[in-house]
Amino acid sequence: MRDYDEITAFLGEWGPYQKIIFFLLSISILPNGFCGISIVFVGDIPEHRCLIPGHLNLSEAWMNRTIPLEQDRDKLQYSKCRRYRLDVIKNLSEIFPDPDSVNISEVGQEPCLDGWVYSKEQYISTIVSEVWEKDSSVWNYGYTEWIQHNSNVLSKLGNILLSKFPCGLWTDFKLCRCICSWFIPKSPRWLISKGRIQEAEAILRYAAKKNGVNPPVMLINDLKLEVMRHEKKHYSVIDMFRNRNMQAIGVINIVVWMFTSAGYFALSLSTPNLHGDDYLNCFISAVVEVPAYVTAWLFLQRSSRRFSLSGSLFLGGVVLFFIRLMSSNLSAFSTALVMIGKFCTTIAFAILYVYTVELYPTTIRNLSVGVSSMFSRVGSICSPYIFYLGIHYDFLPYILIGGSTMFSAILVLFLPETLNVPLPETINQMQKIKGANCVNTQNSIS
Repeated sequence: MRDYDEITAFLGEWGPYQKIIFFLLSISILPNGFCGISIVFVGDIPEHRCLIPGHLNLSEAWMNRTIPLEQDRDKLQYSKCRRYRLDVIKNLSEIFPDPDSVNISEVGQEPCLDGWVYSKEQYISTIVSEVWEKDSSVWNYGYTEWIQHNSNVLSKLGNILLSKFPCGLWTDFKLCRCICSWFIPKSPRWLISKGRIQEAEAILRYAAKKNGVNPPVMLINDLKLEVMRHEKKHYSVIDMFRNRNMQAIGVINIVVWMFTSAGYFALSLSTPNLHGDDYLNCFISAVVEVPAYVTAWLFLQRSSRRFSLSGSLFLGGVVLFFIRLMSSNLSAFSTALVMIGKFCTTIAFAILYVYTVELYPTTIRNLSVGVSSMFSRVGSICSPYIFYLGIHYDFLPYILIGGSTMFSAILVLFLPETLNVPLPETINQMQKIKGANCVNTQNSIS
């Protein structure tokens, strides 16, 4: 809506009103970090083993022998999901006071039918210990019973997540809602597009008062006539793939968004797997994002969009590949490499938002960013499961993240450059993708 920009130009670009709105929007976003990363702590699986009921009256020596030992990579440890059959153990304990006189390894095993005992050395309680300690495990239920049991488990998960914050519900959702509804006005542009002209005019006059400027007497009238005169066009996802050029850009954009999001969240949620204290690693992982965003801002001011995005993705992927070459006694250095990878991925994620905005025309710009962000959630949904691949090979998660990140860096090089290029207003004004013959169709929307 170019007419809107022309009519509201009297407000200026960075007056007191704009600064207040920017500050309030920033405050409303701050609590979101608690929700995103809290799962690192409240969702941790503490050390655990099968619970042995106290009514068996087993001696301490027999209690220590009820859990079988299993080989876990290079060490022996108590089984987390199996125990010796308690009925057999009970009978043997009555006959043989000393468990060393019996070959217990020949006793049959059974699952943890009575739940688990959880270590509280690292965390007093987590989702796992709170839910499964009281309700046993869903794995001990049949499939039908698990479905019935699931609603109760999910309800308790929600209660536990909320209870981890000192202010409960108020900490995040109510704070954001109150700031947005009480202090941040609706967008005048959006109000005008909905035909609510008087509300938009009132907000613009209030903004003029805050900025110390006098609004024109005829503020919205010309714009109102313009809105009424022109028929609104509605765009859909199909318009993002209207011709071959847009199809190529769209596919590359979606793939890059998915892989970047998967790498960013995987590295953010993997801090408990790193060497050292979980709390310190999580703190460092968050702190590195501050200089990362500053670096992204500098790149956006001075450097090529393509090369800045591709370079940060490529460097982050290479660094993660180097982790595989580190020996076990250099675990602290491996943690440093992970943080460098997180730093580069954060830069790429910040640039990607701006780059996507500049690639697409005004008519479908918001739609394109929304669709790209939607596909990025596919990557963030998959990210927690990437590090489960480490049970097969320790460095497999880092190889997967590094490989996908470097592949994204190569794909970005095919996208057109947008630095110092006017933003396209229509689909016909979009730039062509590099290295391909893209033929525009005659059905392009202007």
